[in-house]
Amino acid sequence: MDVIVIGGSFAGLSAALQLARARRRVLLIDAGEPRNRFAATAHGFLGQDGVAPHAIRATARAQLAAYPTVRFHEGAATAVTRSTTASAEGFSVTCADGSRHGAARLILATGVRDTLPDVPGLRERWGRTVLHCPYCHGYELHGAPVGVLAGHEKSAHQAALLPDWGPTTYFTQGAFEPDGEQTALLTARGVTIERTPVVALLGEAPALTGVRLADGRVVPLGGLFVAPRTDPGPLAGQLGCAVDDGMTGPLVRVDAMQQTTVPGVYAAGDAATIMHNATFASAAGVMAGVAVHQSLAMATR
Repeated sequence: MDVIVIGGSFAGLSAALQLARARRRVLLIDAGEPRNRFAATAHGFLGQDGVAPHAIRATARAQLAAYPTVRFHEGAATAVTRSTTASAEGFSVTCADGSRHGAARLILATGVRDTLPDVPGLRERWGRTVLHCPYCHGYELHGAPVGVLAGHEKSAHQAALLPDWGPTTYFTQGAFEPDGEQTALLTARGVTIERTPVVALLGEAPALTGVRLADGRVVPLGGLFVAPRTDPGPLAGQLGCAVDDGMTGPLVRVDAMQQTTVPGVYAAGDAATIMHNATFASAAGVMAGVAVHQSLAMATR
């Protein structure tokens, strides 16, 4: 096998497509748990606005399957190893069913796992009225009041953007107090700063009618933006890829061509960028696929 792509969502499918069109032998390993599986529709994705993410993936996968050099493996990749011999460098991937697969190059398009803040009512609304990206889902809140549940030092920046989607409250949660410059910007944008922590979400899930604060007050809301902790999983670490500290969790370090610090290993999608968006993931997958093809074409054996 020329290339193994681990991850079958927008980044992985985009990477595999470039390689298939270059007539390279590709194995796509897909655990079937894409990060955006909780969202009813995708938005801001050119040509796919308002289409369900699972429908986009199904169409893309059917198109990819038409290429004769592509194979699929359903299941999670649990371990990866790198081996170097006198004649070739390659990678071995072990899957949850015990099967093993080898290839000359490896693309990690695993996405990330989200750990939501420990507030009752968040999980059952995740992807519907509890959201992470206003560009992806803000318009569908139809101008209702929105909130930002602070989770990192850039949360105040997000709160300053949100008044274009609806009247906005910034909940510091007692941990992310805006500095003087941020306070001035939030005030100028009409954002309410609320320092009493949110302790529960209200309404019949997945709908949201408001949040309850620690002092018993209720703030009406139609949507709440949060910053879950993100985890790209263990595979990059098993290979020795360098990982950087991102705002919400570790990020696999890549260069402009999506190559990691380990030769022959590339990463694309949410695991390798702070900008989590379907278009960015697909574009990074395209870059990874093109870069891998070029590395194979230029390799001397």
